[in-house]
Amino acid sequence: MRSIGEVARDSGLGVSALRFYDRAGVLVPAWVDPASGYRWYGDGQLEEARLLTRLRGAGMPVADIRLVLAGWSGADPDLVRRLLTAHLRRLEAGLSRARAEFSTLLALLDTRENPMTSVPTAAVRLSVSATGLAAALDAVRFAAGTDPELPMLRGVLFDVEGDGLRLVATDRYRLAVARIAVTGHSGARTQVIVPSPLADAVRALTGSKETVRLTVEGDGLTLEAGDRQAAGRCLGHEFPDYRRLVQVPSGRRVLVEVPAFREALRSGPVRASEGTEPGTEPCVLSVLRAVDEDTVALCEEGDDEPDDVALNRAFLLDALSAGARDRLILEFGAPTAPVAVRRPDEEDAFSLLMPVRLDT
Repeated sequence: MRSIGEVARDSGLGVSALRFYDRAGVLVPAWVDPASGYRWYGDGQLEEARLLTRLRGAGMPVADIRLVLAGWSGADPDLVRRLLTAHLRRLEAGLSRARAEFSTLLALLDTRENPMTSVPTAAVRLSVSATGLAAALDAVRFAAGTDPELPMLRGVLFDVEGDGLRLVATDRYRLAVARIAVTGHSGARTQVIVPSPLADAVRALTGSKETVRLTVEGDGLTLEAGDRQAAGRCLGHEFPDYRRLVQVPSGRRVLVEVPAFREALRSGPVRASEGTEPGTEPCVLSVLRAVDEDTVALCEEGDDEPDDVALNRAFLLDALSAGARDRLILEFGAPTAPVAVRRPDEEDAFSLLMPVRLDT
């Protein structure tokens, strides 16, 4: 007999996935301990689990997977072949439809006018607190993307409007926003995407003066701190409309003591994410439960409730550090909605973290 942990390790399926397929009647363990509920599998079931891993990776529906496993042993190989062929045809048809839809969407994008595409022709000059700019960059820089397929996310958006400068960064799975006051700007809204290396160079100069000057001219940005400056070209891409991305319904708010919560995350129970959702990579998850206004519990494996939220632990630790406060607010909505990390004294600086599904 093999334990559920051994089957998970040797098959490539996670423990949570094995539990899911047990409940679905797809791969039922050979024996379940009546006292502890612990699952045990026979030697022959390891091959079935490995087959299940491949079928799952190909996106086969659970109903078809059940039939494939039933016929795999040789009882009905023709049925298995027909099911595999039918699923492959569905995938090919779906890909063809997706290509047609995306071609239409790309054509619409080519003809759609977007005011964010215009490069400012007149120079925009403003003054800003050096410490405020440093704090804002520290609050968002961790969320900047690195995916070469999404160059528009590989930097920090500088969004100047009225007397404020918002800095925004996102890699799709997390988003961070910070706002600081500026002086000297009275023109139209101006947005530029500052590439991450230039943003880091700007951050390095913010400690030398009390006030620094920012200039945006064409596709270039310059920061002057006394007789020192950092300058470079901005990214010639569109940044997502972050104002739509941050429209998350408010939920339960929990005030956490950051040092204690950080230590609990580092030493507490974790799960392994298999990275099964498109674009995701395997990672370590912490599963959170909002107990009351000042308590967030870390959930053990097998102790799940419908409102629990699983987050990438490394991303959550980064957001806590970027929050730069001994106390931060965690705001929970639905289990599938982003979790907000907010400062109690500053609503204009916050992070959003996308949850990760435990089962598929």
